[in-house]
Amino acid sequence: MFGNYRDLAAEFIGTFTLVSAVCGAALFSAPSAGLIAVAIAVGMSVTTMAYAVGHISGGHFNPAVTLGLVVAGRFSADKAVPYIITQVIAGACAAGVFYIVMMGAGTGRWNDFVAVSNLYGEPQHFSLVAVFITEVVITALFLIVIVGSTSPNSPGTFAPLAIGLALMMFHLIAIPISNASLNPARSTATAIFGGAPALKCLWLFWIAPIIGGLIGGYISRELQTDLPARILPKKPARRRAS
Repeated sequence: MFGNYRDLAAEFIGTFTLVSAVCGAALFSAPSAGLIAVAIAVGMSVTTMAYAVGHISGGHFNPAVTLGLVVAGRFSADKAVPYIITQVIAGACAAGVFYIVMMGAGTGRWNDFVAVSNLYGEPQHFSLVAVFITEVVITALFLIVIVGSTSPNSPGTFAPLAIGLALMMFHLIAIPISNASLNPARSTATAIFGGAPALKCLWLFWIAPIIGGLIGGYISRELQTDLPARILPKKPARRRAS
């Protein structure tokens, strides 16, 4: 069915799920359950999708991750643009679904798309500099986790779990500061329906995560390059029964 576009289909599914987790948890769960609900939902979405489709596309689900992996030498630059376009479209589709759901919501404690978008600017939000630094640092660290946990010397079957837990941790850190982007596709998705307040801030949530991704990719490449393969101790040979 998908032919040569199997990897893009996997990226669409994974990114759609990630942004659905952000929108669903942030719009409906966060008002009563708090930011922990959003962090858990995002971490679980990436973990499950990494296991489900990561072996098909690499499980990026994020333009900053795609570009960071190019710098790390883990992904072909020729494929980066189609991946990024797919991720942005998938995120927008997921946010669109929840925009329709919001129109059918009854009275209750719900957030709107402005509240769940990534914003900066005093006095209501953290300053541009504070948000920029936060997004660069956590995205760089996220790339280091991704590259390190998927390296040949790591226990590869646990990589999705490490990546999901890292994303959960970074959301717990950054939601109070910037609503935790780390992902331009996620920021674009909510900004489309958040209107002018979100759209005017969107540029920062492309630049900062991408800079962080490039930094993290470079650091990871330097850490992992020429790293000797891990040599496991040999098991003692069994004695044959005489």
